[in-house]
Amino acid sequence: MPDQTPFTAAVDRLADRFRSMPQSRLLGAVPGHPSRAAAGLALARRLAATALALEGRPAQDVPDVGPFAIGDQLAVTGHDLAAVADAEALAAALADVEATEAVL
Repeated sequence: MPDQTPFTAAVDRLADRFRSMPQSRLLGAVPGHPSRAAAGLALARRLAATALALEGRPAQDVPDVGPFAIGDQLAVTGHDLAAVADAEALAAALADVEATEAVL
């Protein structure tokens, strides 16, 4: 079992950032996305898709339930991925989390 700590720590840090953002910041545009919330949702969807693929399950979409839910969606999808990922998948997902964090 690979060490999940660096990945889950990064996911938790980013989730907390989203949870603490005011609406004006959540809805502000960032490079490549119409808003920070959209960037976070896109990341949550990628994390979920990777976890489902690793489990051999069919893809399911993470719903857009509003900007204030992004932090929780990231935490859930990130921890779901950590539970099933190998070292290679965790490293790729960590790079994705860090890249998203960098544009915020």
